[in-house]
Amino acid sequence: MDEDRTRRRTGAALAGLLAADGLVHLYWATGATWPAPDERSLSLAVLGTEVSFGPPVVLPLAALTLTAGAGVLAHGYGRGGRVSRAVAGAVAAGLAVRGLAGLGWATGLLPSPPGSPFHALNLALYTPACLGFGWAAARLARAR
Repeated sequence: MDEDRTRRRTGAALAGLLAADGLVHLYWATGATWPAPDERSLSLAVLGTEVSFGPPVVLPLAALTLTAGAGVLAHGYGRGGRVSRAVAGAVAAGLAVRGLAGLGWATGLLPSPPGSPFHALNLALYTPACLGFGWAAARLARAR
């Protein structure tokens, strides 16, 4: 019984993270730039480089994260069979890759402007969240 409860909680936590990410991307698709004053500042803080946050860029990301969240939640509740398990595995892989890239930025192996908002957010938030949630998604993906 505890194993089922842990799996459900893990699935719900991962789904919550992915849903929040998807909703933020939907919000940015409206042209809003919170928490930054403008699109350039937002891009530099979130990605460390200048890219568009227009609807053609952020809407597919929103769809991807919201769909992934639904798949992870389904797997957490023992639904969706192989498909939801594959989604959980893909989420684990994606978060692991992002977490490892974050370590690369943190150690200077990958270029990241020191002193930039991205550098600080990567160290304090993005990399730890990706590594932690990636580990949780990997454990969830292994659950049958």
